[in-house]
Amino acid sequence: MPLIKRSVSLAGHRTSLSLEPEFWAVIDAAIRAEGLSLAGLIARIDEARGLEPLASSMRVWALKRAQGLPDDQ
Repeated sequence: MPLIKRSVSLAGHRTSLSLEPEFWAVIDAAIRAEGLSLAGLIARIDEARGLEPLASSMRVWALKRAQGLPDDQ
């Protein structure tokens, strides 16, 4: 399955994030439901991730969201 790359600004610098379409679908639904921007959600997850890779943290966040679990963000 091909990854989808999106670019955002985090902490004043541009970065890109590549995830599978299924994860983006959960993330897109969440930002619509909560009235967030993509950059705002990614920044919130980025701040809480510690040393974990950003893409992995985004996948875990989306999985928890899809399962109805607290996302801890």
